[in-house]
Amino acid sequence: MKVVLLENVKNVGNKGDIVDVKDGYGRNFLIKTGKGVIGNKENIAMAETTKAEEAQKVAAERQAAVELAKIIDETEITITERAGEDGKLFGSVTSKDIAEALENQKGIKVDKRKVELEMPLRNVGRAEVKVKTYQGVVGKLTVLIKGEA
Repeated sequence: MKVVLLENVKNVGNKGDIVDVKDGYGRNFLIKTGKGVIGNKENIAMAETTKAEEAQKVAAERQAAVELAKIIDETEITITERAGEDGKLFGSVTSKDIAEALENQKGIKVDKRKVELEMPLRNVGRAEVKVKTYQGVVGKLTVLIKGEA
């Protein structure tokens, strides 16, 4: 029996897939619980168009993320924190601080969880910070940390 899946089903397939399953499993579980519909011509055509639209949407999102990563590569932000005479900050610059500074200074809104810092920045100077814009797309942001007395 052919079934068009309406959601991801473990060990069977993903949403939009057209799968062959045993008749009882298809009728009594997949169709009855709303996880799938019978694989007739109309449903198969609908699933294929939906999958094509989803692929276009993903491609557009990825393209927008690549463009954002290029903008981030060319961007430099400045953060001013209190520091001692030796150049060490009294606190630290975190991913939250970087995301807020990026939005305030350049108008680029990025979630703080997308800013990848191995350790918070604790010294005055210039640092390269990775900003993840999409799966596998990373921009490198230049952060200039200035100290004030």
